[in-house]
Amino acid sequence: MMGPDTDDKKRKDLNAAEIGALAHLYRAEVYRSTIWRTRLDTTTNWSVVTLGIALSITFAAPTASALPLVLVGVLLLFFLMVEARRYRFFNVWRARCRWIETHFYAPMLDGGDLHLEENWQKTLAEDYWRPKYHVSLIISVGRRVRNTYLWILLIQALAYMGKIIVHPEPAISVSEVMERASVGPISGEIVVALGLLYIFSLVAIALWSYVHDRGRALRGERNSGSSMG
Repeated sequence: MMGPDTDDKKRKDLNAAEIGALAHLYRAEVYRSTIWRTRLDTTTNWSVVTLGIALSITFAAPTASALPLVLVGVLLLFFLMVEARRYRFFNVWRARCRWIETHFYAPMLDGGDLHLEENWQKTLAEDYWRPKYHVSLIISVGRRVRNTYLWILLIQALAYMGKIIVHPEPAISVSEVMERASVGPISGEIVVALGLLYIFSLVAIALWSYVHDRGRALRGERNSGSSMG
């Protein structure tokens, strides 16, 4: 049976000054999460603008090359990795905000026990003592693909296939399409295969991250003291 001393180590009653300090801390975390959310939007805008430029160049004329839509995939992958890294920082501030909201403000507004969990303060304190990312890089990549980049990739793929099928004139066979997809000495089959691998790999990561997040939600890890991510 847990004694009073052990319970005090896990959870302490906050006085008026400490509650005020916690309120200011919450405002600071909201501000930091807002700043990093803006940085995520900036990276997404870079991807959209870059893809738009590639589309403009590719469809400027029927004889224009489809190569810009291939090369833009490298830039999109770079922007995705930058955004995933930024998301890991954003997730730290967002997770802390949600932790305070669900373990301090929500119980207070609900009229119940102010401290919903015995170790909520300890978990938050540990996150400040030893800060770390709450999600891995691959999970971040999957979440960003699911939320944003899946649509960008879809537009890129459809535009590329539409270009090599329609321009400079409608293709009449699959071999003609593959011939148009060739880049220098690289055959069209290899280019298309690499493109499919590129898209399906990111989609697979997105699906894996969804299953991972769904599994954590079903196990209740996001509402327990073991995780803030």
